[in-house]
Amino acid sequence: MTTPLPTAAGRRLRMVMAMRPTTPDSLHRFIRAGFGLDIGRTAVSRGSTPPFDYLCHAFFHGGDCVVWANRGGGKTMRGAVATLLDLVFKPGIQVRILGGSLEQSNKMYEHLRTLLDQPLLRDRSGSGDVLAVPATARRVVLTNGSRVEILAGSQRSVRGTRVHKLRCDEVEEFDPAVWEAAQLVTRSQPLADGREVVGSVEGLSTMHHPFGLMSKLVESAADMDPVRLGFAPGSMRDGADGPRAEPGANGQALRVFKWNALDVVACCPDTLACEGCPLWDDCEGRAKSATGFVPVEDLIAQRRRTSDLTWTAEMLCERPRGEASVYPNFDPHTPGKHVVERPEWLEPDETVGGVTHRTSGGWLGGMDFGLRSPHVMLWARVVGQGLDAKVHIIDEYHAAGLTLDRQLEAIEAQRQRHGWPAAGELDWGGVDPAGHQRDRHSGRTDIALVREAGYRVRSARSRIAEGIEIIRRRFDRDTLTIHPRCAELIKSLQSYRFPSASPHGHTASNEEPLKDGPDHACDALRYLLLNLERMGGPTQTRNYLAASRWHGRVD
Repeated sequence: MTTPLPTAAGRRLRMVMAMRPTTPDSLHRFIRAGFGLDIGRTAVSRGSTPPFDYLCHAFFHGGDCVVWANRGGGKTMRGAVATLLDLVFKPGIQVRILGGSLEQSNKMYEHLRTLLDQPLLRDRSGSGDVLAVPATARRVVLTNGSRVEILAGSQRSVRGTRVHKLRCDEVEEFDPAVWEAAQLVTRSQPLADGREVVGSVEGLSTMHHPFGLMSKLVESAADMDPVRLGFAPGSMRDGADGPRAEPGANGQALRVFKWNALDVVACCPDTLACEGCPLWDDCEGRAKSATGFVPVEDLIAQRRRTSDLTWTAEMLCERPRGEASVYPNFDPHTPGKHVVERPEWLEPDETVGGVTHRTSGGWLGGMDFGLRSPHVMLWARVVGQGLDAKVHIIDEYHAAGLTLDRQLEAIEAQRQRHGWPAAGELDWGGVDPAGHQRDRHSGRTDIALVREAGYRVRSARSRIAEGIEIIRRRFDRDTLTIHPRCAELIKSLQSYRFPSASPHGHTASNEEPLKDGPDHACDALRYLLLNLERMGGPTQTRNYLAASRWHGRVD
């Protein structure tokens, strides 16, 4: 329910409401004159959007959106400005602020309280009359019936809410269950002045976790250059450099607004020379004509204090931070590097009499057992043996929730669809040595079931660190490539990480990677390569035209 403006009180608010901006230009003038903020209207970096575009979207259009910006880039303040504009010009609107923590929620709220103290919203005596009741530590209510509150970051707090707009600050730190609950709390409704307000959820954050919540939101919401965003090839649609509207859950357009440190830097003074500047590789002199608010001296100091990984992720907004990554040298973005359809060393297949034959290399498999967790099977083409062998992972199977016999049936069905060699035609498959353990009910082992299905099995034991080092070395030497169809493996190699951020060059000698999902595909690859290097592999290049063991379709 909305409440009308009191007849005696709220005169200041009524006066301000009469100034309602109707165009982007008038909105920009209002914010600059009323709050003393000059919000940038131009983007400096490729792929960025001006910060002011977010305010125009929130004020004039509404609808779900994601704001991806650098640390110190003003996203929380802009969220507070958007909130105050809603409260002042949309009588009766209900807004809630939800942070990754209560402390983060308070940051946007405190910005809002500061804006309410600006002269525009106070009478000459200095006592505010835009407020219906004195503001509390968690709530502001205006005399036009508009209301904003901060929420605790819990499912219970979020699920008991029904509002028009939910602004979520530092989404990257959200519990995924809380974020999911937040998607169901908004509603569209006519306000007291007859205007329709669009129910929407806005997420504002940096992005510093590989395949974290912000990564998933941006990937699902926008057409951007996947190389700049740090996603695997094919995981995002090709499109324009900037964001594009996509259908959201509320039927409106889901938008991404993105800016980085260079888009909000203040004009660089002539006294600072470009030559030798730590920012030159990223700035290339553009800060000399910048119009932002962050002193360039601050950015220079921050650049000197941070690693390349942190600077790239949290200040340039290019890709998630990777200090804790198990495979930081895996490069899925450079064409022809580690993700390729067919490596140069793999000879082209030949067709004789309408039948396609593989002309070089042997075939290996890698398998990680799983029931509730994913069961993974990898198929690999291999040329050479041992340390010098070149390996191309050509396909993957990745599924959970099936018993091993059902998994093997599904693997066989996929093998037949793609034309890969049958189980008995693989040279061997490297598997988890834990598969030797007997099931307490059946008395049988997983490895015994795999052998009954026709596979030759190798199951060398080793420390996890040894297998990790093998994979890292192969990426460094370019002797391991992966077909783009292996999306789960590519994603897993990027998101597989240690429990906490560790110094660059971590060798996993004193701690093991997290077992939170990506480990299964990575383990299957580790079993394959460990057995290849420990016990040798295909020992010669076979000519299947002379003595073909199998034939099939080429994908």
